[in-house]
This record gives sequence, structure tokens and C-alpha cells, in this order.
Amino acid sequence: MSRKYIVISPWSKELRDKSYNPKNYPNWPKVIEDLAKDWDIIQIGVDGEEQLTNDFRKNLSLKKIKELITDARCYTWISGDNFLPHLMHLVKKPGIVLFGISDPNIFGYKENMNLLKARKYLREHQFQIWDGLKYDPNVFVTADRVIEAVRG
Repeated sequence: MSRKYIVISPWSKELRDKSYNPKNYPNWPKVIEDLAKDWDIIQIGVDGEEQLTNDFRKNLSLKKIKELITDARCYTWISGDNFLPHLMHLVKKPGIVLFGISDPNIFGYKENMNLLKARKYLREHQFQIWDGLKYDPNVFVTADRVIEAVRG
């Protein structure tokens, strides 16, 4: 049997005003470098997103994403605050979600490990549109915290 793998969904949808999405986790390179010592890392996403891994599977159907993540070889999945936690909630496959300024008590699912640096960074108006919000990489947990969450 081949080595187990971790699926990552690093990016959130591009904003209408083309500003950098404040949901995008900044420390993926360090997380990937460490975890790749023990697992294959498969990135899922869409055309136009930055490729972070050698294995980048673009534009997969929801069915293919479900099959990939529910496969016995999938150790876990990690994503930002994007579509993936919602899909995995429907198929009952918990993972790790990286939150910055959106509240995991509102947008997260209790079965996941929802990593939030501190509630003081949460945006005041949780339901406002994302366009025009300033990106701040300091609102996210460290790469070491993500690695620790995966490694237990």
C-alpha cells in the first residue's frame, strides 16, 4: 500500500474586487515542508490558484473530492475557511480548518479542529462581504500549531 496522504485546500475564492482574500492562510510552505516528511500532500483547487505542491488536482467535481478525502489512505485534510469544511461536514469526514478573522463558532463545525489564533482578531461584522477587507497574516495560528494539530 502506498504512503498515506493529506489533502489541503489552501485558498478561498477570489474576491470580486480582486483584493487578496483575508481568509488565505500565509504559512502553507512551512506546513507542507514539515508534513511532507511523513505524508504525501495533495492540493485541491481551481485554475488560477497558486500551486504549492507537486500534486495539484484542479477543478475536481464534488464527487471526486469526496472520494479523495474519504479514501482510507487519506490521513486528514486541512483547509482555510473555504468550501471544503462545508462539503466534508455533509460526508462526516472531520479535518482541520484554519480561521483568521471569521468566527469558527458561526462558520465552523464542531467535529473539525478549528484553529483560531485569538478571538480578538475576529472581524466586528461577521456577515459583511469580504471585498475591501485588509489582509493581515498575523491573525492566523503559526505553522507549528498546524503541524502539531496534525501530528497530535
